[in-house]
Amino acid sequence: MINLGIIGAGRIGKVHIESISTQIPNAKVKMLADPFMDEEKEAWAKSRGVEQVTKDYHEILNNPEIDAVLICSSTDTHASISIEAIEADKHVFCEKPVDHSIEKIRQVQEALKKHPVKYQVGFNRRFDHNFEAVQKAVAAGKIGASHIIRITSRDPEPPALAYIKVSGGMFLDMTIHDFDMARFLAGCNAEEIYVQAAVLVDPAIGEAGDVDTAIITMRMENGSLVTIDNSRKAVYGYDQRVEVFGSEGMISVGNDTASSAVISTAEGVTGEKPLYFFLERYMQSYAKEIQCFLQAVEQDTDTPLGIIDGLEAIYMGLAARKSLEEHRPVKISEIITNVEEQE
Repeated sequence: MINLGIIGAGRIGKVHIESISTQIPNAKVKMLADPFMDEEKEAWAKSRGVEQVTKDYHEILNNPEIDAVLICSSTDTHASISIEAIEADKHVFCEKPVDHSIEKIRQVQEALKKHPVKYQVGFNRRFDHNFEAVQKAVAAGKIGASHIIRITSRDPEPPALAYIKVSGGMFLDMTIHDFDMARFLAGCNAEEIYVQAAVLVDPAIGEAGDVDTAIITMRMENGSLVTIDNSRKAVYGYDQRVEVFGSEGMISVGNDTASSAVISTAEGVTGEKPLYFFLERYMQSYAKEIQCFLQAVEQDTDTPLGIIDGLEAIYMGLAARKSLEEHRPVKISEIITNVEEQE
């Protein structure tokens, strides 16, 4: 039995507690830490089998019975808590992104060189049954060499304005999942990114310094071309689709729906809308990513997503932001060179 400590009792922390308590028999959430812990959160946690709660996450790091830590706190704390957990010799699962700063991610990378613990970044979409099927088919050569990868990712509604102001912007918050998916499906890193974006959903998002609609094109290192289209508001639900077109064929997956039922009448033909949002759409993938993390801990193998994966996604997000600001294609090498010159 692996004893876990979870830092952060917000939405994603609760998702992991739910999945671990119901779907992962070889792990137990022994402690939950949140600076805003109250009686309601404590009662909910205890009802899900959590043994102890605290407001101070250091109690988790200092507890010798805790084998691994899930960092589900606010993004600005991910890197610093990661380093503390690594130095406490805890295995770490860190929600995306590790940080918006390349320098801070590299500090985590340096800490990992000194402590042989497992570290996994939470890009859960890689573990979705649909996207896994596409990646496996592409990797097996079922459609030949990849030529075009199309990723559609549209939220049913934008997040609260207060969140948008601290999120790091759409590319580092929302599109970061799609950047990782592009790497996952292509099997390589991005080489160059170009962005066209606008504020078409809510003028307040633009006033907060962000965009809500984007078309992103990329060239990958293997020569394949990628398009990502993003919107903060799809009125019909959570729109999550991918397609890979290759030299020998094509593979694509559509949206998950509550059922595949289609009603045909004189008035028309109708089916179910996509599942509403990420909790409904990706709940199984959250459980699977934790299962893979725990397997790496138990079997002393590499995690499926390490610190390098977290770093590459941020390179892509920063390149996208630079492309939008400067109205030109941006090579990933530019981002890396700029960081190195500042060091």
